[in-house]
Amino acid sequence: MNRSLKQRMKSLLVPVIPGGIMTILIFYLDYFPFKLVEKFILLAAFVIVPLVILLLKYDDKNKQQRTVYAAIKWLQFPAALLTLISVMSSTKWGLEGTAIPGMLSLGWLLFTLLLGIYGLTTMVMAKGKAAEIAIGAGLVYFFIGGIWFTLYQYQLDLFNASVATHALSSVHFHFSSAIVPIFIGALGRIMTKKSWYPWIVAIDIIGPLMIAIGMIFSKPIEYVGVTLFACNIVVYTTYLLSYLRRNPLHKKATFFLGLSCLAFYTVIVLSILYPLLKKIFSLTILDFIPIYGALHAFGFVLCGLIGWVYMLDSIKKQLTCGNR
Repeated sequence: MNRSLKQRMKSLLVPVIPGGIMTILIFYLDYFPFKLVEKFILLAAFVIVPLVILLLKYDDKNKQQRTVYAAIKWLQFPAALLTLISVMSSTKWGLEGTAIPGMLSLGWLLFTLLLGIYGLTTMVMAKGKAAEIAIGAGLVYFFIGGIWFTLYQYQLDLFNASVATHALSSVHFHFSSAIVPIFIGALGRIMTKKSWYPWIVAIDIIGPLMIAIGMIFSKPIEYVGVTLFACNIVVYTTYLLSYLRRNPLHKKATFFLGLSCLAFYTVIVLSILYPLLKKIFSLTILDFIPIYGALHAFGFVLCGLIGWVYMLDSIKKQLTCGNR
């Protein structure tokens, strides 16, 4: 591997480093007295979204799409900082109950709107490609997550749902709803065509909406949505692990994607064993929520995104070497 290639590999995750440092401080310093859901929202703003941006494609011939992509890259960190200031104003600076936290949250809302617009243009330009439609849908779900965050910061009661439900809905759309379609889309870019793949994409788009509607209006709808969504992730992880085993050259990608799949299966196992563990260790669901959240956010989502960034780079390198 020559020096320029090594430098390019090292520079892959450079856009994420400032946000990563900020997130570590947020999680570990007492100066930031945030609730866990708020910390996860900030993790999404500072780290998850920049990694997603690295996975996006755009048409060089489409000036509008190229312009929106450039705006997304430049505005992500300022929007994340506004999100942090919004949460600080409501938790540390004594401005909770005023309109200021909500007004500051509009920065993230407008940024996620930009992501949503980019997602819609991706879906329109996909020309029936299920993988790109899935990624576009994931970007649109970021915008819905932004709406829930703004409702949370304004302390508004929508659909008779509690403010805490708004925060949970925001986390749900920033992590599960947005990320799983993007993962499914990334898989679709590298896999051979399968007749079942468009059905997986369709469920991925519908499932998050069922979960969100169920969280507010009907628990049975939520349970159905969660079941469909979980089954989809099982299909995704199973096929992905099979692909990685057949293609051992993507070493860094294999490592992180393997960790991502392992984190998901760990969540499943803990969920199955929860009744037993609750009795043995006298634990409550509140004790398990941080464990589930960390495994999902840092394990499944974060490791998965890093893995897909390296996978994309690895495939580009192979194509470049093949064309020489």
